[in-house]
Amino acid sequence: MFNKINAENYAPINNACLLILAGTALTWVLVYAKTILMPFVIAGFLGMVLNTLAQWMRRQWKVPYMAGVIAGIVLFLGMAVLSVAFVSSSISSFVDGINMYTDKLNATLAWSIELAQKAGLKVNDQFLADSLARLPLFNMVRSMGSWVMAFISNIMLVSLFLIFLFMGRSNEDTRSTFSFSIEKQISYYLIVKTIVSLLAAVLTWFVLKITGSQMAGMFAVLTFVLNFIPNIGAFIATALPLPVLFLQYGFDWHIIAAVILLTATHFVVGNILETRWLGKGMDLNPLIVIASLIFWALVWGPMGALLAVPLTSIIKMILERNPTTKPFAELLAGRLAFK
Repeated sequence: MFNKINAENYAPINNACLLILAGTALTWVLVYAKTILMPFVIAGFLGMVLNTLAQWMRRQWKVPYMAGVIAGIVLFLGMAVLSVAFVSSSISSFVDGINMYTDKLNATLAWSIELAQKAGLKVNDQFLADSLARLPLFNMVRSMGSWVMAFISNIMLVSLFLIFLFMGRSNEDTRSTFSFSIEKQISYYLIVKTIVSLLAAVLTWFVLKITGSQMAGMFAVLTFVLNFIPNIGAFIATALPLPVLFLQYGFDWHIIAAVILLTATHFVVGNILETRWLGKGMDLNPLIVIASLIFWALVWGPMGALLAVPLTSIIKMILERNPTTKPFAELLAGRLAFK
């Protein structure tokens, strides 16, 4: 009797230790095989979305299932091509005016040094000039070209995985209830996030065109991508165009207008429209969302941050199916179930 009671008392601790060991081993696999796993996971999520859209088109418009899938893949590739075109055009425009931006930086530095000296502050102008010359800003913009090429190669790999996924999928829905619930929840989340992100990107492009940014297209694409990162994505998307506007016009009404309009855009799109359409979202605690964002960013880099919420939600749904691991799923939802 004594041993039985002790075994029951230590069961949660044993389960937690086993989960930690399994999670550690799985994390090692994710890091080691991320070159292949990332495109495959992206293809899996895209497959969920395309399957949901194809099924909806078949019910609403009597479109054949495979025709809907092909239309979705063509739409995805079209958006990828447009994104590459926008980014390439913006980089080319920025590089063409790089001498003007350098002169603007030097003039701003001279003005700042003069202002500091008038205020009685001692400034090492040579140190500031050397620091300015070592700024990686221009090299970072130039290196975006290699990022574009890497993006194209990943898109091709994702497309290949998509083709193989749909080759093995039948027209009739023969999946289990659990698989269907995962696909329904994840695909709905991704579809809403895509629509909201696309709206934010279009409004960002419009705002930056009004304020005269030469890289409006690239920042619109970045806004679309960053909007998939919860909590901090909108903040980064708002701050990114400001240095370029400063290089073009200095600190004047262009920057002030951009800050006000972009902040209003992300507030309306993120806090009103997205909240209304998603409701409780993926039933994850906000602290868990932040923790998962950090974890997946460390494991898979920026792409991990983009996929953090749907990946964590899938883990939560898997944990819910087993009574032994269900308390951990409740923990992810912010409902502490340990006794």
